[in-house]
Parts: sequence; structure tokens; C-alpha cells
Amino acid sequence: MRRMKAGLKQRGAALLTAMLTVALVATLAAGALWQQWRAVEVEQAQRTQQQMGWILLGAQDWARLILREDANAGSVDHLSEPWALPLQEARLKSFLNSEAQIDETDSLDQSFLSGRISDLQGRLNLLNLVDNKKIDAEAFEAFGRLFAALGLPPNTLVALTLQLKDATLGQGLLMPERLTDLQRFGLSSPMLQALSPFVTLLPSRTPVNLNTAPPEVLMAVLPGLDAAAAQNLVRRRASAHFKSVEEALQAVPDLKPGVQVSNLSVSSRYFEVRGLLRLDRLTLEQLSILERDSGQIRVLSRHTGSLQSLRDVYADR
Repeated sequence: MRRMKAGLKQRGAALLTAMLTVALVATLAAGALWQQWRAVEVEQAQRTQQQMGWILLGAQDWARLILREDANAGSVDHLSEPWALPLQEARLKSFLNSEAQIDETDSLDQSFLSGRISDLQGRLNLLNLVDNKKIDAEAFEAFGRLFAALGLPPNTLVALTLQLKDATLGQGLLMPERLTDLQRFGLSSPMLQALSPFVTLLPSRTPVNLNTAPPEVLMAVLPGLDAAAAQNLVRRRASAHFKSVEEALQAVPDLKPGVQVSNLSVSSRYFEVRGLLRLDRLTLEQLSILERDSGQIRVLSRHTGSLQSLRDVYADR
């Protein structure tokens, strides 16, 4: 009887060991299968993102072509030109040859492209605040009017200007390269969000294009211009753009004397190209800064990433 019980215990232990072994093997196999599936998914996502990056790079080259052709058409830049028209979201296959046969399940059929070109000289250039390692009084006053219009504290502008001056002298903080770098200069995220549509950081001093600047920037660069007059100026240029700075100034009846014409313009050199490509749940955005000089288009910077990551880079500029 004892031998029978001992035999049953041994068989039970062997059965339990076998079951545990099977469970362990199944767990290891499932883990290995999941790891393999995960690796395939990551590789596919990386390949898709790389392909999307190539498409956005092609869209950037298309924008360069538009800006080059615009330079050949004339030296005046305004918001009625082809480059200023935004590209509404459209299926990527609509840009291909109409005779091309594309399966409805193809990724091209599920890809959507949108974008726009913006004139960066329709904004105030923060680097204008310092000229030849000295504070530029007129630029400082223009930024002061912009800060006042946006309800931002003037002491923040004073601190920012002094720190930019120190940076040009090689003292203190490094020169900012992106708007988000200004957080190191004392600007909070809400301040950056308020300023980003109206300011920019460009590699050289730039005049403001009166044909493309929003009302807030017009009020900043044209002393004595109130909100109503700025809106009237925008409506007037919408019907007929300004062909010269003098023509634009004649349209401002209450303009205060002493305006530096050299800080104003009706043409631009620097542009921002924003491209957005959407494929299923994956969205990729590219922001590029282009410089146009004598018909030659140079890419000064390019950042590609998810929509949120680029908002962090450019503070949704």
C-alpha cells in the first residue's frame, strides 16, 4: 500500500513537473513571438517614417521651386502671390500622374499632405534688438509697442535685450537659435506662445515686409498706428498690394515723424515652409527655414518629427 502511494506521488510530481515545463516553454515561446512581432512593427514604423520624411523633403523642394519662380516674377512679395496660398490637406495620390494605377489599399491612397509657406519678414526679428554689439533704440521701441499690444511686461523685454547684448559679446548665455531657447532668457511658455506669431530669429538683420506683416507688427513698426488704422492698412493692401515702402507710408495718415525707412520693406528673403503628412495614425511634420538670395534658395534649417515634438521646438510659431 505504501509502495502504491509512493508511486502515485512520483507520478503526480512528474505530471506537475511536465505541466510546469510546458507552461514555461509556452511562456518563453509567446515572449519570443511577441519580441519578434514588436521588432517587425518597429522596423515597419521606422521605414514608414523614413519614407514620409522623403515625401516631405520633396514637398520642401517643391516650395523652393515656387519661391524661385516668384523671384523671377518680380521683387515685391505680398499675400496674393502663389507662395502665400496654403496647401489644404489632399490625398498624396492626387499629386501623381492621373494615369497611374493605385490600389485602394495602397499606402498612397491613405496618405494626406498639407502645408504652407510663411513670410518670416512679416515678423519682428529679435536679433534686430542688438546692432554692432549695441542696443538698437528703434528696434527696442518697436518691440516695446508689440509687448504693450500683447499685454506683456516691459521689464521682460529689458532683461531679454540686455541678455541678447551680452550674448553677442560672448558673455552670459549663448545666442538663441530657436524661439524655445528664449526660455533661458526669462520668457515663460505663455509669453512665448503669445509672441511666436509675431517674432522670429533670423541670422541677419531684416526689415519688416509691410505687405505681409499682421496688424500687431504694423502697429509696432509704424509709430502712431492704432489697431483700427492697422486693420484699414491690411484691408487696403488686400485689394492692392504696396509696390514700395513710400506708397505704404502714404496710406498712413497719422504716422509720426522719424520712421526709419531702412527698417521697412515690401520684399522678403526669409521664408518658413511647413509640411504635414498624415498616414493612418502616424503624423509627421517638417519645418524648414529658407533663404532666397538672387533667385538662389538655401535651406538654413530643417526639423522633422511628430507634430507635438515640433511644437516643442518652435513653440508653435
